[in-house]
Amino acid sequence: MLPGVYLAYKKNKTAYYRASITYRNKHISLGSYELETTAHQAYLQALDILSGAGITLSGLDTESGPLLFEKKIALLNFRNNHIYFKNPIYLKQNYFLYFISPHDELKFDADDLFYYSSHKIMRRKGHLFVCDYGMQVNILSRYGIRNFAVAGRDYRFVNGDPSDFRYSNLEVINPYYGVMRILRQNTVQFKAQIHIAGNHVIGLYPTQEEAAVAYNKAVDTARYYGIQKNYFTNYIQELSPQEYARLYAKSSISAKLIAYLKDQAH
Repeated sequence: MLPGVYLAYKKNKTAYYRASITYRNKHISLGSYELETTAHQAYLQALDILSGAGITLSGLDTESGPLLFEKKIALLNFRNNHIYFKNPIYLKQNYFLYFISPHDELKFDADDLFYYSSHKIMRRKGHLFVCDYGMQVNILSRYGIRNFAVAGRDYRFVNGDPSDFRYSNLEVINPYYGVMRILRQNTVQFKAQIHIAGNHVIGLYPTQEEAAVAYNKAVDTARYYGIQKNYFTNYIQELSPQEYARLYAKSSISAKLIAYLKDQAH
């Protein structure tokens, strides 16, 4: 066997080759390959990275060869920062980079390092998520940003960089379902609306909390009239049960919306 290569067999007895390397007393798997020569090339490429052969973070994406890019990041970080992560993480001072691809990197606070060192980030149709207990979890939920929130309307990146997920760079504008912050006659108000085959306005309110309660009541009303949709409802931590009940009773559902719900029920 060539250096760094080990012969292995699949369940159907087909042979393949595994590449690995040991560095600072840590044994690191480099992947599986059909050919012994390809596995050896992966080993040599890893050896070049770990030996510091002029390879830098900015130059990794130009490195050809069989070694996966995410493995290159892990090895370079281990070489420079003396910590090995199985995910493509590179440590910086007080924050770290997570590489989705050679040209798609995210920034996170050091506080999130433990989580993302064990949860792989994936991007699908513009959404970033991890698998957590068998479920796909949007990474924005870690910031209190709800599912289906819209950037620029419900939250914003303070420095304008949508790849910077450091806590200081994320500002939540609308934390509740069915609530939108609007400016009306130079006054900030909060519009509550519910989606039932189109958006239906519930009302305008002076606070987010009142609008969120009104949305919850509209959801309850829609369910009462048999609307079968998996609505999320708002949990409003700032309100005591008594204050929530008071605002709920105070909220009114327009006759127009009631008539529409009755019509949909038939």
